[in-house]
Amino acid sequence: MTWHRELGVFDLETTGIDVESARIVTAHVGLLDERGDVVRRRDWLLDPGTDIPAEATAVHGITTARARRDGMQAAAGVAAIVAQLRSLFERGIPVVAYNAPYDFTLLDREARRHDIAPLESPLPVVDPLVIDRAVDRYRRGKRTLSVTAVHYGVSLLDAHDAGADAIAAGRVAQALARVHAEALAMEAAELHLRQVDWCREQAADFQEYMRRVRDPQFTASGHWPVRPPAHDETRSSAAVA
Repeated sequence: MTWHRELGVFDLETTGIDVESARIVTAHVGLLDERGDVVRRRDWLLDPGTDIPAEATAVHGITTARARRDGMQAAAGVAAIVAQLRSLFERGIPVVAYNAPYDFTLLDREARRHDIAPLESPLPVVDPLVIDRAVDRYRRGKRTLSVTAVHYGVSLLDAHDAGADAIAAGRVAQALARVHAEALAMEAAELHLRQVDWCREQAADFQEYMRRVRDPQFTASGHWPVRPPAHDETRSSAAVA
């Protein structure tokens, strides 16, 4: 089973956490070989067409002034990102995104915002966050990319840089395939379908926990890897991440 031998990797840094309103600031789409070495990469800096909040700048380091000065026009950037990902999927290459519903949903909304044909049902997608929670369910502690990378011995020296995060996520996926070889011995298409089920189950467990300990009305979306528009489902009180 060789789903992990050649992997696309994808990450966005944005203006905020709400996938319905946030805009892309930086993006990375790359390709890793079976050793985790970078074979090809594309990086983008976009002018999102709106101010970048100070809270977002504190995370990824891009100011509004820099994005306006050096960033490409948002529609052109979104079109290029979609095209790169579509090319990988058309070649049957799995694409890794850590907490995939965030990146793929936000890209979907940006594409529609700029009248660009979105990725329809992207697959196969590999989400190390969902997989790690499924194969090592009872490990204590946070599951952020930085923490999970350390757990699997993957170097991440520049967290919240789109390229660094994407490449680290791809290497975490490959580490998961090595460490949990028996549980993950399947083809990419089957792994994709398993993640659909795993994410739904994880969201249901999280929702039950949150309703029990914090908010009886709390809802968590289990849609993966792309969430439907907000008006099509109850808005989550918080991301499942």
